[in-house]
Amino acid sequence: MSVARLPVIVGFGGFNAAGRSSGHHAYRRLVIESLPEESRQETLAGLAVMMGLVSHVDGAYRDSADQVLGLADIAARYGEQVLDGTLIRRIDKTFFDVDAAHWQKSAALGSGESTLVFELRKRDLPEPPPPEWVIEDLDGDKVRVTAASLEVKFDSYRDIPVKSAGQLPRGFNPGSLYNSHYHPRALQLAVIGASDAIQSMGLKWQEIMAVVQPDQVAVYASNVMSQMDENGFGGLLQSRLKGGRVSAKQCPLGLNTMPADFVNAYILGSVGQTGAITGACASFLYNLQAAAEDIASGKCRVAVVGCAEAPIVAEIIDGYATMGALASEDKLKKLDGTDEADPRRTSRPFGENAGFTMAEASQYVVLMDDALAIELGADIHGAVGDVFINADGFKKSISAPGPGNYVTMAKAVASARAILGEESVKKRSFIQAHGSSTPQNRVTESQIFDQVAQVFGIDAWPVSAVKAYVGHSLSAASGEQLIASLGVFKYGIIPGIKTIDKVADDVFADRLQISTRDVVVSQPLDVAFLNSKGFGGNNATASIFAPHVVERMLKRRYGEKLMARYHDRREQVRTAAQAYDQAALQGDFATIYHFGEGLIDESQIKLDLESLQLPGFVQAVDLTFVNRFADMCD
Repeated sequence: MSVARLPVIVGFGGFNAAGRSSGHHAYRRLVIESLPEESRQETLAGLAVMMGLVSHVDGAYRDSADQVLGLADIAARYGEQVLDGTLIRRIDKTFFDVDAAHWQKSAALGSGESTLVFELRKRDLPEPPPPEWVIEDLDGDKVRVTAASLEVKFDSYRDIPVKSAGQLPRGFNPGSLYNSHYHPRALQLAVIGASDAIQSMGLKWQEIMAVVQPDQVAVYASNVMSQMDENGFGGLLQSRLKGGRVSAKQCPLGLNTMPADFVNAYILGSVGQTGAITGACASFLYNLQAAAEDIASGKCRVAVVGCAEAPIVAEIIDGYATMGALASEDKLKKLDGTDEADPRRTSRPFGENAGFTMAEASQYVVLMDDALAIELGADIHGAVGDVFINADGFKKSISAPGPGNYVTMAKAVASARAILGEESVKKRSFIQAHGSSTPQNRVTESQIFDQVAQVFGIDAWPVSAVKAYVGHSLSAASGEQLIASLGVFKYGIIPGIKTIDKVADDVFADRLQISTRDVVVSQPLDVAFLNSKGFGGNNATASIFAPHVVERMLKRRYGEKLMARYHDRREQVRTAAQAYDQAALQGDFATIYHFGEGLIDESQIKLDLESLQLPGFVQAVDLTFVNRFADMCD
């Protein structure tokens, strides 16, 4: 029986409403009230640089007047502005004006016996003109038209009932970090997020590829809504209605495979396994399962997994709002009994709530098999135990929850118990809930947790829900859960659901610990359960093991002597990772983007019966296969 390889997490990065994910900085924004003062000041300074409030020049932080600032100065002067410009908040006008969103109002001009007479340029005539029009040539290029009536569309502006979203820190422009000309926003997020994850490792990609065969690398990434802004499918679909022309980029760049394709083509230069798996709001976990299974089976040795979503587009907001899925201002006012809704408290998982809050985000992680991580000295932040995906069976409503999540949650807990033991699950585990902030979710999801807790003997199961802070980023949502969990493992602080005053009365909370304040744990946590539910019956639950648990597992597999050598190599890798982290805190993200570089000369490919050698790659692709179905063949 072959030994399964453990998929360990050696890098993570991305950007969301809380800031940069690598180095745990986005997580630290979630629990900033509970951090030591030095960590709090460092987090505020990093965000202040991202937001353009201060700069870092010649080894020092400086304001617009070139005055040198210390961390305490930044926190005192810009702290409130940083806090106000992050997490969920009123939608910035850089997206659209929620009080006066552009639309077109149809109208009919002319009626009865009167006729319309108007002039226009010949080139502006419709093709072909309506047959009832009487057209008279005038001097120059103008014509006079006489018509009985005319259907027109007027530019109009109207209020959008949903006014809040989880947005990147105010003032931060993702496209400014690399040559992003004509890239849709979701692809800008994919590039900077994946680059952040790769650089967070502290290992050069070339170092990894020197010991890994080209086809032993995998990239699994996607998004749900594709790219719906003007540079993607949005512009493609609107161009004819607006009287414009489709560009050559809008169609290909709109595809929801692009968050993977851009990583392959412009960041890694990979020729390995690739895929873009979607499962509505559980998409990140769908991609994570594929990568983890490939690594455990030996199909690949390194995998980059992620999702990038940019859905703060008027049409998408309209769509979800029409479904009744989003928290509108009117709903919140009625819920709170006030005349003015708080735009920062629209997402209220497990509390009295009114719908979820849309968000943009890019989250990527890098996985390796345990043997490769040991060989390279990679810093291990956790490991993927299992990811389970199950559908709901027959459904009456495509958006309603169903029984599939019972299956995924129960299997994830049972699997973790089999691997780590009963005490780890009962005493040292916690849940990252889907926590979408809808009235139906708070009941159905908590009931699942309660029943699973009862069966496995769990009395006070800690539950966190990061959507309270950053909103619902659709495909990337589970990536936000994962990266927040890595922060919990490191700092021992479970983010409370601070947007609610109390847990709603209909929540099944007897065996759950749902806190409205950050919880400092009394002992290290061993495992996090990430739970995700998506429209259409797309349910997924993953178990993520803490780094100290992984260390114990590796020590058992490799022994003291080999682990000692690994620890020595790891110090160098950690030093390199810290150097990147410090540079990024100061605004130097050094985003990886190779356009037109390192192209493979296909005429230089060497091929024989045993291997295929690609120019530019140290290792060759192995072509020596054994018959997996030998017992069925002659």
